[in-house]
Amino acid sequence: MERPAWAPPGIDISVPSVSRMYDYYLGGSHNFEVDREAARKVLEFMPGLPKAMQANRAFMRRVVNFAVGRGVTQFLDIGSGIPTFGNVHEVARNADPDACVVYVDHDPVAVAHGQAVLGDDPKATVLAADLRRPQQILESPEVAEVLDLNQPVALLLLAVLHFVDDEEDPYKAVRQLRDALPSGSLIAVTHMSYDTVPVPREQAEGVVGVYRGTRSPLISRSREQIANFFEGYEMVEPGLVSMPQWRPDSPTEQEDPYAFAGFAGVGRKA
Repeated sequence: MERPAWAPPGIDISVPSVSRMYDYYLGGSHNFEVDREAARKVLEFMPGLPKAMQANRAFMRRVVNFAVGRGVTQFLDIGSGIPTFGNVHEVARNADPDACVVYVDHDPVAVAHGQAVLGDDPKATVLAADLRRPQQILESPEVAEVLDLNQPVALLLLAVLHFVDDEEDPYKAVRQLRDALPSGSLIAVTHMSYDTVPVPREQAEGVVGVYRGTRSPLISRSREQIANFFEGYEMVEPGLVSMPQWRPDSPTEQEDPYAFAGFAGVGRKA
C-alpha cells in the first residue's frame, strides 16, 4: 500500500480512521483507500450520510457565531478532525479577529494537517489528545498557551461523543471538562441517534458494524441520554433538537431527511 507524502510516519494506513472517513464524506483529500472503502460500505447502508455531515458543519458555524455574539471568543474543539474550509478559527475570526481556538484530536493525520494549516498562528493550535482523558487536555501546554480558563470557553463536542462507549464513561469526561470551565462557558454537542435516522434500525445497525471494524464503536443514544451530557448547564433555546432546527439561518422544510440524523444542542454554564 503506497503511503502518500503527507501521511505522518508511523501511522497504520491499513486500518480505517473515523476522522479520515469524515474527511472523505465531506469531499476532502486527506484519506487513504482503506478509509474510502469503509466509507463506501457505510454509504451502502446510509447513502445520504454526507448530508448529515454537512448539517453538522452548518450547526458548527451557527454555534461559533452564536458564541462570539455572546462574547465568548475562546473555543476548545475536541474531536475536531481534519481541518476543512470554513473551520472553527476561520468562522470565529470572521466575527472577531482575536478569537482563540485549540483543536484536539487523537488521529495523527488530523493533528499533522491541522499544524500545517495553522502554522505559527499564536491564537490557534492543535493538540494530540483524547476526549477520554480530559485532564491531559486541560493540563496541556497548548491549552495554557492559547486559552485563558478563567474566562468563558465554548466547548465543542461535535460528532465525537457517539464514538465513546458507555464503558469508557463519556459523561464523566464531559463533567470534568465542565467543572474546569468558568461561569458563562458554553457546551455544544451533536450526536447520532437511531431516533432520527431516516432508515430502518436494522439498516442503521449495518453502519455500526462497519465502524466496529475501524476500532471506533459508533454508539447511538436516545434524546434523553444525549440530554444528560448537558448536566450542569442551562439549555439555550430551542433546546436539544435536530441539527437543522437549531437556530436555522433559513427555513428547514427543504432540508434532506439525512440532515436530521442526530440531535444538537447548546448549554450555558451559570
